[in-house]
Formats: sequence, C-alpha cells, structure tokens
Amino acid sequence: MQAYSDARFPAVTVVGHPLVQHKLTLLRQKATPTAEFRQIAREISLLMAYEVTRDLPLDTVTVETPMEAMEAPLLSGKKLCFVPILRAGNGILDGMLDLVPSARVGHIGLYRDPATLVPVEYYLKLPDDIPERLVVVVDPMLATGHSAAAALTRLRQAGAAQLRFVCLLAAPEGLAVLQDEHPDVPVFTAAIDRCLDEHGYICPGLGDAGDRLYGTK
Repeated sequence: MQAYSDARFPAVTVVGHPLVQHKLTLLRQKATPTAEFRQIAREISLLMAYEVTRDLPLDTVTVETPMEAMEAPLLSGKKLCFVPILRAGNGILDGMLDLVPSARVGHIGLYRDPATLVPVEYYLKLPDDIPERLVVVVDPMLATGHSAAAALTRLRQAGAAQLRFVCLLAAPEGLAVLQDEHPDVPVFTAAIDRCLDEHGYICPGLGDAGDRLYGTK
C-alpha cells in the first residue's frame, strides 16, 4: 500500500509506503536516541516528499545527450517553497531539501499557549515571490490543528495561492480543524493516530517531536 485516503478526511493522503511505515515505527519507540531520531526523521521526510511532489507540472525541453538531441521533461515554472513551522518543522525540512535542493525556504514561528492552546505568531520570513510558488508547510505533528491552520491562514495573507501541508503524524481532531478552516489544502501524513490526550498530545504518537529532535525537555 503506497498511499491511500481516509473517508473522514477527503483532502488527506496517508503515505503507506513500507519504508515510511517502518521508519515511523522507529520514531515512535521511546528508546530511540536523539541522533537516530533526527536522522530517521530526515529519511522519512525525503520519502514523503516523493508523494507530495508526485503531480508537479512538467515542460518539455530540447537537450543534447552524448548520442543525439531529444525532447525531455523538466519541471516547469517556479520551484517549491518549503515553510517549516518552528521549531520542530526544521526537523523534517532537510530531508525534503535533499530531494528538492533548489526549493526556497520560508519560516513561520508559532508557539502554542499552554493554557489556551491558541497559537501565537512570533516570526515570519518568506521569499518575495511566494505567490508564484507551490508552498509546502511542514511540521512533524498535527495535533490540535490550530498552529497549522494559523500558519496556512498567515501564508494566504502573504499571497500564497498554492498550499500543501505535510506532517509525520496527525490526530483526527487536528485534521477536522484543517478540514473546516482550509478544506482546499491537501494534507500528507504517514499515519492518523487515535486521539489527543487532555494536554493536546497525540496518542499513541511519538512524544514531543521538538524535544526528541533536539534533546530538550
């Protein structure tokens, strides 16, 4: 099973590739040390980027091979822009850049108020030509969905017209929020987990992705 949809969330693609699922299980294990967690997150994000970029448009150009001239496909238009949600989003940025090194990178900084769970923006830096690019927002976890929804809203305000969202794990509660606020944004995830706990963490999940990426608590 390479990729499939969930009837509850029409805009969601679950990336079921065996390597993605294998690496996700390694990330879930609490005994996985920081360095290994970081490396596996990079590997799984590269694999997921294949699915996210599956339908990029192509043009045909003339090239000279060592044998003869031919018409060959090449990506058309502006390349991608990856926008990680700080800080944990950086943990799955590098793998995607390994696949698409010419992509531009923007950053959006949001933190979740621990009392209200409402996202608060503290940083935004984007390429000037973001309206012309496919913008892929990345964050390891889609929990309550409020930070992701706020990031997508802010990017729309900045002129982004083509948006996608990528995460390693999603909770049904977060997907419902995105479906309600941004129903036209495709979402790519490696798994839809059971639920959120009383603190807004995904269960069974993999813990706090940022803490596990950077060795903090």
